[in-house]
Amino acid sequence: MSHVKAEIATQAECWRQAAKLAESPGLPTRGERVAVVGCGTSWFMAKSYAVLREQLEHGETDAFQASDFPYARRYDRLVAITRSGTTTETLDVMRTVGEHTPVTVLTADGSQPAADIAGHSVVLDFADEKSVVQTRFATSVLATLRAHLGHDIEAAAADAEVAIRLPLPVHPSLVDQITFIGRGWTVGLAEEAALKCRETAGFWTESYPAMDYRHGPIAIAGPRRVVWAFGDVPAGLAEEVEATGAAFVHSRHHGGYGAIGRWAGKRAPLDPMADLILAQRVALALATTQGLDPDHPRNLARSVVLT
Repeated sequence: MSHVKAEIATQAECWRQAAKLAESPGLPTRGERVAVVGCGTSWFMAKSYAVLREQLEHGETDAFQASDFPYARRYDRLVAITRSGTTTETLDVMRTVGEHTPVTVLTADGSQPAADIAGHSVVLDFADEKSVVQTRFATSVLATLRAHLGHDIEAAAADAEVAIRLPLPVHPSLVDQITFIGRGWTVGLAEEAALKCRETAGFWTESYPAMDYRHGPIAIAGPRRVVWAFGDVPAGLAEEVEATGAAFVHSRHHGGYGAIGRWAGKRAPLDPMADLILAQRVALALATTQGLDPDHPRNLARSVVLT
């Protein structure tokens, strides 16, 4: 078994442990103006959290790629997400902003530089990974932050256990392209799902906000292509996608796949983070059917450390 396959399968328990960190010192308090930074997967989790925090009226929250942080802005707190604790761009932001702003880091390794720089560290070492590709660490970070906002993570973890057992909605040999879409906080999850397929399998994926999908991206929809939606679906979009010959995948229809992703049976919608587990499993299947090593994708390392 590959490391990433095992790590995907352990997410339900990781989320339960992550929820216990919800009261950790240094997590944003209600009313603070917060910036959240990360790179790649960590940035997508930052985006999801930022939307949720504002929707729940906890305070103004912005998410940035660490490489493009707007240093002229001032915040009450910086939250950094870095699995390794060594990512160069994230450390640079932490050092610079930390000169005048409290910094909290969520990381898998409390012995690395990020934990030394931050005033507060939330260490999710139980969710660390041997695979280069992030799966359970990223979702566990979001589970911690969602729990801090009052979300019921036990319900999400129960859905995660379902997602591990469900048949895949996409058969690797019958699909040429997948577009992931989301709304609100699930846009970040859609972006992460697309990245997982690109990283793990070198597969053609795209991601967009669901309401913007009609404004151009739908032009590539067609036979042997899939549109996979996280969270709420705009009225009429599923029908428009299916009219192109593409398959439309959404968690409330999970039950089994037909020729390419047309579901048999219906069920209550999965928590969007649990739906991401299905996308991670599809990425793994796409990689293994091509004979690729999902633990060590080409051109990638566990952490980007610039010299």
